[in-house]
Amino acid sequence: MPISSPMGFIFLLGAAFLGAFVDAIAGGGGLITVPAYLISGFSPHAALATNKLSASFGSLASSIEFFREGKVSWPLVKYIIPCTFLGAVLGVRSVLILPQAFLYPIVVVLILTVGVYSFFKKDLGLTQHFVLPYRRQIAGGMILGLVMGFYDGFFGPGTGSFLLFAFIRFFKMDFLHAGANTKILNFTSNITSLGAFALAGQIHWPIGLLAGAFALWGSRVGTRVALRRGPAFVRPIFLVMSLAVFLKLLWDLPR
Repeated sequence: MPISSPMGFIFLLGAAFLGAFVDAIAGGGGLITVPAYLISGFSPHAALATNKLSASFGSLASSIEFFREGKVSWPLVKYIIPCTFLGAVLGVRSVLILPQAFLYPIVVVLILTVGVYSFFKKDLGLTQHFVLPYRRQIAGGMILGLVMGFYDGFFGPGTGSFLLFAFIRFFKMDFLHAGANTKILNFTSNITSLGAFALAGQIHWPIGLLAGAFALWGSRVGTRVALRRGPAFVRPIFLVMSLAVFLKLLWDLPR
């Protein structure tokens, strides 16, 4: 049992709630929850694996809530889900044979580019211009799902930010609708990676399930706040989380 004190449990469950709350609004919740697992005494592999379990509860809750509110563009996302699943499977398998270190410089530059572009383009993601997808959009979305599913299974940090930006920039969605579709794909890659971690015996089930209950709660609260406050509320949180992901990756750059 990695956690041995009541305060340790309270800390981890609070982090699970807060991470899911933030993740439901703008992504990046793993920046809160993964360090919390590590601080609580989990090994790196167990922290990542158990976090996938609790995060899956949060992403599922957000997906259901956004779907009920009609924010998910099912005519598009239904084609992307299988590609995300396939990409995540390939990513998890590849992580066993390829080093992650070579991805760091690429991802640092990309996440910085996304953040800077979003900051200076003031109207980005504040209006909804998405229409029913045509074949080229569907094909682009399928490629996006495959690539981001692979990335999330292989490495992970910044997946939500990249997906959110892609749905805004290329599918002309606002932050709210983009976040709804992102959650569907996040859940797909989360549950796929979770299966791989489970087979490897890396998940601490009792703590992960308990943290998952708090993540579900945090995700539902975050989703409702996003729905009530709208795209203008989501944008600054997205920018802050993009900066946080960039700084975290920069700090972790192999030296």
